[in-house]
Amino acid sequence: MAGSGGPLSRSGLRGREAELAELRTLVASVARTGSARLALLRGEPGIGKSTLLAEAVALAEEFGHSTGVGRADELHHLVPLSSLAGCLRGSERPMLSGDALADLARHHDQRIRLVERLAEAVETRAAEAPVLLALDDVQWVDPLSRFVLRQLPGRLRTSPVLWLLTGRTGPEGAGEEILAAGRDRLPVTTLALGPLSSTAISQLAGDTLGPDFDGRTLSLVEGTAGNPFLAVELLRGLQAPGRGSTAVEGAADRGAFLPGPAPVPPRLVAGARGRIGSLDPDVSRFLQMGAVLGRRFAFDDAAALCGLPPAALLTALDGAVRAGLLDDDGVLLSFRHDLLRQAVYADIPPSARNALHRAAARLLVAAGHRPIDAVSHILLGAKPGDREAVVLLRRAADDVLPVTPGLAADLMTRALELVRPSDAVRFEVGEQAIVCLARAGRNREALAVCDRLLAEQPPLAVFGRLQAALGGALWSMDLAEELCRRAEAALSVGGVPPAVGARLSALRALALSRGRDLDVALSAGEEALSAAIAAGDRSAHVQALSALGEIAQNAGDGFAAVARFTALSSVDRAFLPEEVVAHQHMDRFDRAEELLRRAADDGGVHRQAMFLWAQAQQHLGLGRLDDAEADLVTMERLEDDLRTPVQQVNARVIRARIALLRGDRAGAGEHLAAARERMAVKPNPGNRAAVCFLESVVSAHDGDAAQAMEALRRLQRIGPFTRWRLLRPWVGIAVGTAVGAGDRELAEDLAAQAAAHAARNPEVPTAAGVAALAAGLASDDLALLDRAVSLLATGPRPLVLASARAGLGRALLAAGRTGEAQGVLSDARDGFAASGAQAAAVGMGRLLADVGASGVRDGGPGRRSPAPAGRRPVQGWESLTASELKVARLIAAGHTNRSAAETLVISPHTVNTHLTAVFRKLSIRSRVQLAHVALTREEAQREAPAGRLR
Repeated sequence: MAGSGGPLSRSGLRGREAELAELRTLVASVARTGSARLALLRGEPGIGKSTLLAEAVALAEEFGHSTGVGRADELHHLVPLSSLAGCLRGSERPMLSGDALADLARHHDQRIRLVERLAEAVETRAAEAPVLLALDDVQWVDPLSRFVLRQLPGRLRTSPVLWLLTGRTGPEGAGEEILAAGRDRLPVTTLALGPLSSTAISQLAGDTLGPDFDGRTLSLVEGTAGNPFLAVELLRGLQAPGRGSTAVEGAADRGAFLPGPAPVPPRLVAGARGRIGSLDPDVSRFLQMGAVLGRRFAFDDAAALCGLPPAALLTALDGAVRAGLLDDDGVLLSFRHDLLRQAVYADIPPSARNALHRAAARLLVAAGHRPIDAVSHILLGAKPGDREAVVLLRRAADDVLPVTPGLAADLMTRALELVRPSDAVRFEVGEQAIVCLARAGRNREALAVCDRLLAEQPPLAVFGRLQAALGGALWSMDLAEELCRRAEAALSVGGVPPAVGARLSALRALALSRGRDLDVALSAGEEALSAAIAAGDRSAHVQALSALGEIAQNAGDGFAAVARFTALSSVDRAFLPEEVVAHQHMDRFDRAEELLRRAADDGGVHRQAMFLWAQAQQHLGLGRLDDAEADLVTMERLEDDLRTPVQQVNARVIRARIALLRGDRAGAGEHLAAARERMAVKPNPGNRAAVCFLESVVSAHDGDAAQAMEALRRLQRIGPFTRWRLLRPWVGIAVGTAVGAGDRELAEDLAAQAAAHAARNPEVPTAAGVAALAAGLASDDLALLDRAVSLLATGPRPLVLASARAGLGRALLAAGRTGEAQGVLSDARDGFAASGAQAAAVGMGRLLADVGASGVRDGGPGRRSPAPAGRRPVQGWESLTASELKVARLIAAGHTNRSAAETLVISPHTVNTHLTAVFRKLSIRSRVQLAHVALTREEAQREAPAGRLR
């Protein structure tokens, strides 16, 4: 442990030569390779983790690194981002401003936007010089910092950043979780610190007392079991004026220590108390007030807790600093080690601790601190009926909900526990708890809380409020019928205020959107919207418009869906993705592109995963398979990070279809398995229909017509094929499967559905073209197939057009019109190839080759001969997609992920996905290596014949 001057400042490094060498290697490797590393120092309290961390920071600064050091605090372990704040704000050139969280919206989960912002800040600094970010005592990391640390190291693995954490030995906790999250994405290291050898302990004694210490002293020091903190504090106790060699004897039998997630052996606290016992009473009292506030505290706050003006405590402050117990960084005071704080805290009478923590909570709130800063203090002594604690917990939960919904849910769960059944605010607290639990994705807990409160027979108005609060959780659990039942029950009993009634009506309409009678749902939605407008309730207004949009899309009414979702996104910009997708269903890809660009220019949208879904649909519709898959991969990762699986089944269905178009049957099988797993989590009708369709497609691809048909029939039992908006452009595939299996009845039914959908959307080329394609395939009508191609050629979807051309070309071949077939199949091949559907293009190429081998013309006036189409390599520069090439070149030129995203008008998360693929395909690990590869490639390109290299 570091002392104040002299050799003692290095004493904590005795016996740590091997660990120092490894840390030096880590620091140097980040600068050398230009890529990130993640390391965890583990060991018991006092074993020397903090000292090694400080030495690593000093080494990094010698190497020219930019450094940031933070420390998690037991009494601040709930405060969002408090643990990482020191890393990002504490240096002379802070990476993060103090108001970084100020502009995050209150109504949506903002953790992903925060990660993006922090990634940009660190990446920008790392572009100037390697970065070391060090966090001490990770076992007390706050929930938001914990979430960020699970994401950022992997996200910034291509930047020269060393993430160095320290944590106490014990059950696997935050440190191990952070390492596990990064293990597959960057090199991780764990350094376990054991006890010092007897030689190192003897050297510590010589550092402190000089070479002439006696054998009894050595025996005492060796009794510390190799713990350097305990040894140094014991030696300092021996050095203290007027104290003998037994200064700390018996100390282990006194007092206790503040309970926390990592209990500290009493012997360690006792070792520190030996020196503290010699302090002036005024210094001891000042230190005790500081110990109540936490390891780091403000001088003004400690003075207020002492009940004295700051000027009266200057002498005590000076004494604490001179004794080597406190550090003063000019802003905050901090105990040099948390064991010192716990030793001071142990001498506060137990009966006084809760009162002091309650006083600390009050003064923090009065001084303008956020409610969450005071929560840890008030919870230590809170008991049922504690209204002050409940008020503070509610304020804190409301404050942290946008960035840490899980913490907000925990706070409100505790608040509800503190409210007695007879308290007037019980149901109000319960309603807030249900909302927070639902926002955190803890839907079953929300349901349990609601039902427990309903069992207490609340007033009718409260009954409705509780059911309205639960609605989002029921919808997320796909319990549409239960949601409808509860909403109708709450509305039927009456007594609810107009705003609550409007919310319940909107929830009922939303639930009915999953039913079969969409006319009833539409009527309910219209009534809900009118009620919301009359009540002037924004939440009800948003919910009613959302329900009407869902109803319109499920009914296949594209025009109405656009109108509803446009209105919705004007009320709440977070629903812009729904408006984008509605325009895509109407073939208005230009308008969708405009909205996506506007959102990117404005800094993105609040629901990043849903934004990526809309962007993926844009790429898919326009035949950009590589970009579509990149967005879907990114979206799935973000949903996993937030634990909110909304579109994961649909994403896997699309990715499986893409895999088959590329010729990757194994990949399609993996996606099908993943889709089934995710459907088990969310078994709603739409997910079940999508998986049935994919099972049919895969079985048909494998030549198993019976299985393919069985899956299609299951899909039809779930509901009409065109009900499921993901599948509408793919009706032709299902019709082709039915025709191939000889089931004309099913094929005609599917064709009739497509025709009805086209009639509802007469201005949509894709709808009309797919209807003609389905009818042509079902009836083997060349004229209809030709009409389908003509209609789809006026639309924006090249893959749908290529599929229609493939169907027409095969039909022409079957009719013996091989000359016409060749031109159509050639166009189909080119369309598939341009979209990245290599296997489909190869299939068309084989048909063309067969036609040529049969003596039919290979070309004609204005028609080029068929060119072979092959799969892209899986490794090397030539394996990169067009978007990956753009990203690679920008990053190689020095762009950050953010600046590359702005240049390409895509999400920084998508840039990260592309960059991950680039590094994997090029077998590199850093931006420096990428720049070298790109430069080598450019030099080779200048020397190669034109057109040989891209």
